[in-house]
Amino acid sequence: MGKGVRVSERFAEGDLVGVLTTEPLGRPLDYKAPAGGCTAGDLVEVPLGPRRVLGCVWGKGEGNFDIHRVRPVTRVLDAAPLRDEMRTFLQRAADYTLTPLPQMLRLATRAPDLGAGPATRRVLRATGREPARETEARLRVMDALDTFGGAWVTAGELAAEAGVSTAVIKGLVKAGVLAEEDAPRDLPYPRLNPNLPSKDLSDGQAEAAAALAAAVATGDYGTTLLKGVTGSGKTEVYLEAVAECLRQGRQALVLLPEIALTAGFLDRVEARFGAKPAEWHSGVTSTERRRLWRMIGVGEAQLVVGARSALFLPFRELGLIVVDEEHDTSYKQEEGVLYNARDMAVLRASICGAQVVLASATPALETWVNADSGKYRRLDLTARFGAAELPEMRAIDMRAEKLASNRWISETLARQVEARIAAGEQALLFLNRRGYAPVTICRACGHQVGCTECDARMVEHRFLKRLVCHQCGATRPVPEACPACSVEGKMAAVGPGVERLAEEVAERFPGARVSVLSSDLFGTARALKEAIETIAAGGADIIIGTQIVAKGHNFPLLTLVGVIDADLGLQGSDLRAAERTFQLMRQVAGRAGRADKPGVALLQTHQPEHPVIRAILTGNEEDFWRAEAAERRMAGAPPYGRMAGIVLSHPDVAVVFDFAGELARRDGPLRAIGAQIYGPAPAPIARVRGRHRVRLLVKAERGTPFQAALAEWAGQLKLPANLRLAIDIDPQSFL
Repeated sequence: MGKGVRVSERFAEGDLVGVLTTEPLGRPLDYKAPAGGCTAGDLVEVPLGPRRVLGCVWGKGEGNFDIHRVRPVTRVLDAAPLRDEMRTFLQRAADYTLTPLPQMLRLATRAPDLGAGPATRRVLRATGREPARETEARLRVMDALDTFGGAWVTAGELAAEAGVSTAVIKGLVKAGVLAEEDAPRDLPYPRLNPNLPSKDLSDGQAEAAAALAAAVATGDYGTTLLKGVTGSGKTEVYLEAVAECLRQGRQALVLLPEIALTAGFLDRVEARFGAKPAEWHSGVTSTERRRLWRMIGVGEAQLVVGARSALFLPFRELGLIVVDEEHDTSYKQEEGVLYNARDMAVLRASICGAQVVLASATPALETWVNADSGKYRRLDLTARFGAAELPEMRAIDMRAEKLASNRWISETLARQVEARIAAGEQALLFLNRRGYAPVTICRACGHQVGCTECDARMVEHRFLKRLVCHQCGATRPVPEACPACSVEGKMAAVGPGVERLAEEVAERFPGARVSVLSSDLFGTARALKEAIETIAAGGADIIIGTQIVAKGHNFPLLTLVGVIDADLGLQGSDLRAAERTFQLMRQVAGRAGRADKPGVALLQTHQPEHPVIRAILTGNEEDFWRAEAAERRMAGAPPYGRMAGIVLSHPDVAVVFDFAGELARRDGPLRAIGAQIYGPAPAPIARVRGRHRVRLLVKAERGTPFQAALAEWAGQLKLPANLRLAIDIDPQSFL
């Protein structure tokens, strides 16, 4: 167990204990231990005013006020306690991210009915009988039942998934199509067998797998960058590390950046270990979330596959954390607790003596630097698995192409697409813009339609027949008349989105089967999964997609990737613009030629001589990372310096600017560590959901007591009513 971990304390009835609640009170409160006593880490129910709230026994009480006024703990919950390493992790994560500790505890106890004991519940299962009368609602219920993969499900959960009333469910029970029965509320997960045979690995894969397994077998902390080109079999390699972890009797966690990837990954796990692992993400029912939370704490779930919040589950004996596609920006939580799951995975593993595997074809610069400096070990997979070869990369110089003003597919790219369709293969056209058009403008007066609650343009989504704000989600019909000058018939869509590209594809390739993959076009993860499976089975000739297509999907027939606007990510002053463009282009290009047919990736660009575009085309990744690292070092930017973004917001622009200005003037604690403060200035998106936003940026050298100085600085002033202040350590977004 890692250094600094507290030893669990046992408290007898009546002893004074400090209980941290999930309420925003900032510190543990004193209570008396209940009858039978309690232990540090126990989850308890305590009285707080007229309410009873969830809390965790954090240690001894302070005893700094009248002992006779201290109330007793109501009861100890029938749930696994938060172990010493878990409480240490929450404390250190809170200190690093400058998050109040109660908020961290809330993140670690996000499961329903934790206070309920091991009772039974009424669940449903299919009997195998077909309904005598097949209605659309009944068929939706049967389809929904399939998505749960045989897991027990309540009537409410099934009705919600199918989008029907519970009356439909009751009718199917009465007809004998579904059976109701009592089942234990929480059951252990099926055991995984790590000794089942693995897939045949290449020599390079086997060597990397053996190295990871050996690291896991030590039982010590360590972090490894598993860098492999797209299609090199990174998953099969790190599954062997999972196997060794299970042989050691420890638990493993695999983080994935996208729910849509989960289904295919679960099948691969089942093929390797004979059973499916536990899942933790927003698509899991509340019943399953409670079950997993409770089972992980008693060691009855060996492997969890989940989203970033799975890091805060109460593992009993965590031995391995895999962060797949570790460069992905979705690992950064941008609301509530602001944390990066990659960094928190390393922190948690260092506390509990676990191994971390950071897997990516295009690692984050921070990870590359840590591996280059020797802080992390690095393993490379340089070849694709089997007969697959890396795609050929070429640029299409758009300055030499003749295109109509309302067209975005060059003739060069169009000819390549036609050749793929004729050969029975698939082509992917990539454009990282959702919707139909990014701007709707009045040709009479020049007015651009914006959101009424945000300083952002509204994006036309023609499939929805609405304008949508991508900041706050507000929607409105596409106006017939200009909101500014009232002239009708002059509203025009400017610029391309994937929906507009689909319109052009339908005209340019009239016989082709087209599938559009964009996150806003699928209401559920199940619908997205089905679309991906249909494409993989050959159900489309042309795929049009946003960045969702870059996240690990395998389309065997895909041999051509066309990037419509390779220059898009190079615009603006984002610190990570070059890095993200490089990662995204390489990941998207990697979708091509993953089976036995060679692939080609064509990048439409107006800047073929740009250093980032040249690095993408040549594949000189190490040269790119070295150059990018040198620029960051010169600028004192992460990972060579410390940075924090501060965002203040308030409905009144004067209030937020006055407060930000006063805060900037009181910069003594920051100057004391040599830090610099920039701002205040309006945020790039200066108003969101009716709140005016002001940004400040703080930079400091590495090795300084950065968080302590920030906390002292921000704590000098009392926040005005309704003013919000958020401190983002190591910001990923500067909007």
